[in-house]
Amino acid sequence: MKTVVIAGGAGFIGSNFVRLVLAEREDWRVINIDALTYAGNLANLTDVADHPNYRFERVDIAEAEQVDALFDALDEQPAYIINFAAESHVDRSIDGPEAFVRANVTGTFRLLERARAYCDGTRYLQVSTDEVYGSLGDEGAFTETTPIDPSSPYSASKASADLLVGAYHRTFGLDTVITRCSNNYGPYQFPEKLIPLMVIHALQGKKLPVYGTGMNVRDWIHVEDHCRGILATVEKGEAGEVYNFGGEAERANLAIVELIADRVAGSRAAITFVKDRPGHDWRYAMDNTKARAELDWAPRWTFEDGMASTIDWYLEHRTWWQQVQSQEHLSFFDRWYGDRSEASDGSEGNA
Repeated sequence: MKTVVIAGGAGFIGSNFVRLVLAEREDWRVINIDALTYAGNLANLTDVADHPNYRFERVDIAEAEQVDALFDALDEQPAYIINFAAESHVDRSIDGPEAFVRANVTGTFRLLERARAYCDGTRYLQVSTDEVYGSLGDEGAFTETTPIDPSSPYSASKASADLLVGAYHRTFGLDTVITRCSNNYGPYQFPEKLIPLMVIHALQGKKLPVYGTGMNVRDWIHVEDHCRGILATVEKGEAGEVYNFGGEAERANLAIVELIADRVAGSRAAITFVKDRPGHDWRYAMDNTKARAELDWAPRWTFEDGMASTIDWYLEHRTWWQQVQSQEHLSFFDRWYGDRSEASDGSEGNA
């Protein structure tokens, strides 16, 4: 059995990854560590909670004592340490940047320090984001050699973590790989993100707020395709390398909201335009050439099938998202959307 430590496995992408590897890697013993902040939810993993190859430990990766206690208690060296744990919502990073530096930078540092104790035989994978590259114009796509140029406190904290990972590879010889993906969608996504937020609001007959003109473009990848890319990278990626993953499905944010409004509400009347947020990137797009060539990876989901499946999932899992929604989340939504005046400029939704 391979011992695999997955940080942030109770979140959206992490829980989908845990479920994938338990289904497809019978020789993996998964230890899921998560601080269970607002977006970490053990309800995401109720179907595998009793799996014989799975266990959960509540650990805040920014706390050295908690990280040390977890690793000191392991009865064998981990084959992989995979870090999904992160604060990830741009709006929240503008509202309170300190939490992002703590989780995304300090937390990564703590895990790297523990991985350094296993330089001989443990691979560390950092799950990052296309947002570290900054903003694209109307043409082109990000490659792994695109210079890092983050725009928000969130993306700056992720870029900082990526630089630390690279430095630990070059300085200490740590076996590291980094994955960067475009916007994810799929089941178990926290309700403040664009797609679940709009589906839930459409179900509830609420307004569907769109930042600016809604013409900013994002490349959308189904979370299962992203997880398969991470799995391919940790098993086959070259040490010290970065791999990009995109869904090859660029859409304007307004088009996403219109699709959801049509399918769920049967009308676009609830779509409203609100004042843009600071520092918005215009467009993201990922070049998958390297992942296709070196990892034999390609997206399996078409955007149309993926969106239909995702919307159906939220329609069928009302109890899940009703339990996930909290007063704190609703207060945050009101701060960012409720009092904003109608926009005359700007860009995107909350993606």
